[in-house]
Amino acid sequence: MENLPLFVQSLAAFGGYFALAIGMLLIFTLVYTWVTPHDEFALIRQNNLAASLAFGGALLGFALPMASAVANSLSWVDGASWGLVALVVQTLTFKVLQLLLRDLSLRISQGELAAGVFTGLASVAVGLLNAACMTY
Repeated sequence: MENLPLFVQSLAAFGGYFALAIGMLLIFTLVYTWVTPHDEFALIRQNNLAASLAFGGALLGFALPMASAVANSLSWVDGASWGLVALVVQTLTFKVLQLLLRDLSLRISQGELAAGVFTGLASVAVGLLNAACMTY
């Protein structure tokens, strides 16, 4: 029982950082789905596996550095700042892939698994590198 005040303080910090991380994930989702030419949610509702893998990889590619930002941040503002960096990096990753892979959005929309899998895995790879670089 003597550690209860510390637990309550830790629980409050957990709640704040978790809310920050979920909020940043929602902001990333809005920005990413706005930047991509195809409608991820409509395609996923249509059972488009390529779209699901590409978008899922992008979400994971954002969540990895966001987790690192939360774990290493000095404050909520610091965590949010690094979250914005992760958002920009992950969005730019899609834009670079779009330049490298011809008709990427069309290929994903048509359910081309190779395009979806590669896009998702490239997003995760960049997210891992991004997360590793978020240190002090």
